[in-house]
Amino acid sequence: MSESFPPPGFVAVPSAVEGIAVYAPALPETGPHQEVVDFKCPRCGAATAYSVVDGGLRCAHCGYYESPQAPAVGKAAPQFEFTLEALEPTARGWGEERRELCCQSCGAQLSLPPGQLTSTCPFCGSNRVIQRAAPQDLLRPRFLIPFRVENEACRQIARTWLGSSWMTPAALQQTARVADFVGIYLPFWTFHAQAAAAWRAEVGHTVTERYFQGGQWRTRTRTVWQWKSGHVQRRFDDCLMPGTGKVSRLLLRRIQTYDLQGLVPYKPEFLAGLHAQAYDIPLEQAWESARAEMREQTRKAALAQAGSTGAVRNFSMTLDFADESWRYILLPVYLAVYQYQGQPYQVMVNGQTGAIAGQRPVDWNKIWLAVGAALAPGLLLILIGLVTAMLGVGVAVGGIGFVLLVIGIVVAIVLFSKAQGLDDA
Repeated sequence: MSESFPPPGFVAVPSAVEGIAVYAPALPETGPHQEVVDFKCPRCGAATAYSVVDGGLRCAHCGYYESPQAPAVGKAAPQFEFTLEALEPTARGWGEERRELCCQSCGAQLSLPPGQLTSTCPFCGSNRVIQRAAPQDLLRPRFLIPFRVENEACRQIARTWLGSSWMTPAALQQTARVADFVGIYLPFWTFHAQAAAAWRAEVGHTVTERYFQGGQWRTRTRTVWQWKSGHVQRRFDDCLMPGTGKVSRLLLRRIQTYDLQGLVPYKPEFLAGLHAQAYDIPLEQAWESARAEMREQTRKAALAQAGSTGAVRNFSMTLDFADESWRYILLPVYLAVYQYQGQPYQVMVNGQTGAIAGQRPVDWNKIWLAVGAALAPGLLLILIGLVTAMLGVGVAVGGIGFVLLVIGIVVAIVLFSKAQGLDDA
């Protein structure tokens, strides 16, 4: 045979039968890693770090400044299809040598700048941490939003926020020891899809009819049910899904006010001197969560269309997705854990907009006093009504008292709900 063996593009693979050689097509090679860079000042040799004020690399020793030269691309950033061809050439790793902090309490794995030592986890405040070389086998982020809020501004934002609710202890703003905020790039997946749904349901319409009974005409209403069907189409653009489960999903939603027009192509320079979190929720899992959210929003739109003229029952829907694509991006977040009366509380600040969310202790004495003040008028009038019932005016007074008591109960429920929402995570 003149042809070479094995054929070009085939490689030997393990064989389950002794003495039998097996060959298979070689897997496509992944794209080469970008050159690992080291951020050193060209003037004095000191380490440089990303400056939020200047939007570039700055040396704290001699003042040298270097722009990252990454123009904003915003929502025009390329998207990627769910194909092996889209994943195979993807660059991996961070593009620079970094260390990884592994928390033994909450399981967080945080990427650190080279040379930076820390013994505290910014997610839970635990000191049970170890460091190791950061792995370079995960997908590399394609885009990110640089930090726009300075670290120093976060403390003032936090103090104002701590004193913004009357439900918190009066001394909270003065006595809470807010730790230094840590700037972290958190991983996010963004998804795009076209949803087309066909629905079918019984729609009820209320009709009024006259009938003759007892020698006179009367009126009554009844519901007439009719089967109807329809179609709903929705375009989902930049559906954000967190790429990590180490941060409270509730707090992330509260600060998720990012303007994705600020996206720029990823460069390791933006991470210089900052922390970064690699994704622990893979693309497939995040896409399933995004599909579930898109499906629920489409279902609500179909229900609204079906019930626009009446009630709905026996609703069913079939849903198809098309033009599905994704991006892997990093978004800026500041994290801090503050102490109040020996208890830790977490605070999170949006690194682009300054939006804040977190946990706050509740002064339950204030809540009980407010509940008592809401219920007291109704209870007092009911008591007066009972005492004055013999005078013939007690019924009216008691009725007013009952209405006020119902209002007070509603207010009390709202107060409890808001108080519990202050310190949830």
